[in-house]
Amino acid sequence: MKSKLVLKFLRKLFFVTFGAVIAGFALASFLSPNNIIDGGVIGVSMILSKVSGINLGLLIMLLNLPFILLAWKKMGTRFVVLTAYGNVILAISTNYFHAVHVTSDLLLATVFGGIILGAGVGTILKNEASLDGTEILSLIISRKFGFSVGEFILIINIFIYVAAGLVFSWGSAMYSVLTYFIVSRVIDSVMEGFNSSKSVRVISDEASVIGEQLIERLDISVTYLQGVGGYSGEDKDLIYCVISRLELPKMLDIVQEIDSKAFVSVVDVHEVYGGKFRKKISGK
Repeated sequence: MKSKLVLKFLRKLFFVTFGAVIAGFALASFLSPNNIIDGGVIGVSMILSKVSGINLGLLIMLLNLPFILLAWKKMGTRFVVLTAYGNVILAISTNYFHAVHVTSDLLLATVFGGIILGAGVGTILKNEASLDGTEILSLIISRKFGFSVGEFILIINIFIYVAAGLVFSWGSAMYSVLTYFIVSRVIDSVMEGFNSSKSVRVISDEASVIGEQLIERLDISVTYLQGVGGYSGEDKDLIYCVISRLELPKMLDIVQEIDSKAFVSVVDVHEVYGGKFRKKISGK
């Protein structure tokens, strides 16, 4: 049991290292040279670094330190250790890549810097750590004052991007907002997974026939659920299954072919564990 826990922690350590390195590369080689900033503590650090000349990596570590200490009781020891480690690696990476300027094109720097930074931050968040103290503070503030985490971060970032406009230019501030949007979307993709599947519920008087055809023609697993119609009060059979995006059109054709009046509900599913579906994707 202990060996499994150690291996799990080492795996998280590896991905935190990887995420921090590519995040540092994005900051030092794409964003910072073009005066494009990220939100949160990292964004504040980038502005102060430009104004004062203090090393960016050092500023990120120093400004994040109070939030890391604040998280000690709230988030647990493992989170704090991984977050502190990630910040150290980020600082080292920004210094290492400081002299590497990939492009001076603002649009290219915004898009590719945002994608790389988002991939790094998303990888770290997925492995129970963080690079930005704003997220830690937002969790605590939201519990005390009723703000949502997203609302608090948005308010903080508005002030940061206004400051960026005053220090650099309003063009830089607008590119920074675009970068933040790209980073957010990439983080979501990393956190939720690229292989999103579909959870499908089918309500039909021909549920058993539809289920048999789905099993036979698509080779998927289905589950039958019992329900009662709220309007009619009649017993209803429901089919529940999880399929890939590619299988969805064919499934809808099968349902329509058997019962054109069937009610079909489709919901995005970002991760699936266990069962026949997972075995099919992994090839086991």
